[in-house]
Amino acid sequence: MLLDAKNSQQRSLKGKNPLPSDWMDVLGEEFLKDYMVNLRAFLAAEISQKKILYPHGKDIFSAFDLTPFQKVKVIIIGQDPYHGPGQAHGLSFSVRPGVRVPPSLQNIYKELESDLGIKPVCHGYLESWAKEGVLMLNNVLTVEKSKAGSHQNKGWEHFTDKVVEILNEQKENLVFLLWGAHAQRKGEKLNRKRHLVLESPHPSPFSAHRGFLGNKHFSKVNLYLDKMGLKKVDWSLPEHVSDHI
Repeated sequence: MLLDAKNSQQRSLKGKNPLPSDWMDVLGEEFLKDYMVNLRAFLAAEISQKKILYPHGKDIFSAFDLTPFQKVKVIIIGQDPYHGPGQAHGLSFSVRPGVRVPPSLQNIYKELESDLGIKPVCHGYLESWAKEGVLMLNNVLTVEKSKAGSHQNKGWEHFTDKVVEILNEQKENLVFLLWGAHAQRKGEKLNRKRHLVLESPHPSPFSAHRGFLGNKHFSKVNLYLDKMGLKKVDWSLPEHVSDHI
């Protein structure tokens, strides 16, 4: 089982419906493979040792809950979840309401304002983007508290590689936003004739000035979608969100 920090929530990797039905139709077999069995055992062992894992179990697959397979238009690939208390909730770069906006997301907001004139909001909760068809997928879906990268190479990469592969092969006219070398490696096998692939440095303060700021990816996404006859993404965010989400 995948449990939250207090072991009060749970979501099974082995159960019949760890993902919504449309995603299970294309990814269901992954939950039967050896790597997933081993991943489940690893997480169970972590929990048995009273380690605190993020995000909460109910939020691990939030990206899939909020963005149905048929509605995916854009994919933003992150690395692993934020490892601080109350931050991660299953969407790359996004944090829960009431949590300080992380530096990378602050730079995303700066580029959004520069590109489209959308003023930064005071929160970092990106659920509205997910509902617009933006799949915010981390490479690794869990992490131990205060230990960045602690769940790398435990099996999640195989699963998220498959997600990218399925999207690449079964859908057309998607936009992949690959920010940083890590995300770009994830997209090496993408069909760039079938989809638009936009690359730049990561929005981290350590690299944003090298080409993330000024990349105009948000407007480029919408220009492409419009050209393909698809609905543009509304990148604006609600000014206020409830702290009790």
